[in-house]
Amino acid sequence: MGKDALSRRGFIKLGGGALGALVFGSSLAACGQGSAGGSNPAASSGRKVINFVTAKFESTTSMQDFVKPFNDSSSSYQVVVRELPPPSQSTEVHQQLVQQLGAASGDIDVFTQDVIWPAEFASAGWAMDLSSEFPQGERDKFFPGLVQSVTWQDKLVGLPFYLDAGQLYYRKDVLKDKGMKVPTTWQELATSAKALQGSGDIKNGFLWQGKQAEVLVCNVVSFVGGAGGAILGPDGKTVMIADQPAQTAIQFMYDTMNSLNITPKDVLSWDEEPSRKPFTAGNAAFLRQWSYVWKVSQDASQSQVVDKVGVAPLPHFPGGKSAACLGGYQLGVSESSKNKDGAVEFLRWMTSLDTQIRYAELFGSNPALRSAYADPRLAKVSPAMVQLKDVFEGGTPRPITPKYPQVSLAIQSAVSKALTTGDVAGNLAKVKSEIEKIVST
Repeated sequence: MGKDALSRRGFIKLGGGALGALVFGSSLAACGQGSAGGSNPAASSGRKVINFVTAKFESTTSMQDFVKPFNDSSSSYQVVVRELPPPSQSTEVHQQLVQQLGAASGDIDVFTQDVIWPAEFASAGWAMDLSSEFPQGERDKFFPGLVQSVTWQDKLVGLPFYLDAGQLYYRKDVLKDKGMKVPTTWQELATSAKALQGSGDIKNGFLWQGKQAEVLVCNVVSFVGGAGGAILGPDGKTVMIADQPAQTAIQFMYDTMNSLNITPKDVLSWDEEPSRKPFTAGNAAFLRQWSYVWKVSQDASQSQVVDKVGVAPLPHFPGGKSAACLGGYQLGVSESSKNKDGAVEFLRWMTSLDTQIRYAELFGSNPALRSAYADPRLAKVSPAMVQLKDVFEGGTPRPITPKYPQVSLAIQSAVSKALTTGDVAGNLAKVKSEIEKIVST
């Protein structure tokens, strides 16, 4: 969940990727169709058409131009792109996909989908089971959390395409001056942040996003995951939000603003940008954010901390491990596709090493393929991307359930109350019961 309004091409020059914000809406009104994005060369060539419906990702290169190498090399298939709104208009993209996939007309073969939608689409019977096409050995080529996000009821219902994940930004100059190491646990971060505030070297110890919105869920996933817990169990039915790891995590979030006093209470109204600005102004030691911040932090017109910022995996609690909430878009094949063989062939091309690196270069997005991060071509495209591999290895999906929008809103409300009142156990117990009702229907 980065900022699509920021230029991906500008990000490439300085290193990093950006992702569109995730939002929810209740309107079911029909939206206009996306633009065609190119003519249909298959009509006169005898080749079968693969209809590729995708959100409009920011780039100076159109998606139709991007898939041209596939079209030029294939004697059997031609991809025709139809673009939907950009990821920053997530509600509209979702509505149009629901309408078109639900019609089961066969007009969609391949589609892109937000990382939180695969379970919903699979549960509705709209996504092809790709398990036999991509056995475990092929799935292992992608970051584990991404594969988990496109798995529903033990079936592979999508394929990873690109990703983002939460990460820890820190002032490497300040830590070096004080002889402090980059924290790997939340206790280490709290100790360092408090010391830096106490010495007057920094105004804010640690910034994150606590606004009652989707970004709060992303923060919760990382903190809870870092304590060894989860919101939902692997079955999508077992609710774990009130278990001890989750209580430990949410209590720490509350404590950062209270007993520890390393975080201003303003974060309860902050999403990405309000939390980013104090950090790039030089007023914070640590920041939890998405990868788009790297580009901003290295832009002298927007940042006071150029060449003074480091990036690391998010810390964890004792006995846990770093858990970076995942964002991004994935690929899927429509169950009603009339050209599934061609669709699968196109998915293989889209997730090949060469294509993933080319997409990173042209669209500024982080590859889903693990091997890309060891390829010198990616380092040439963006040194910052290569450094994010360890972050992505700890990538953790949000709750995998067809009822995700309802679950998300319930979490937002309950955790917001817990962070405001300090009644962590009580609010988590209430939301556990609420989510149990949601996922049982």
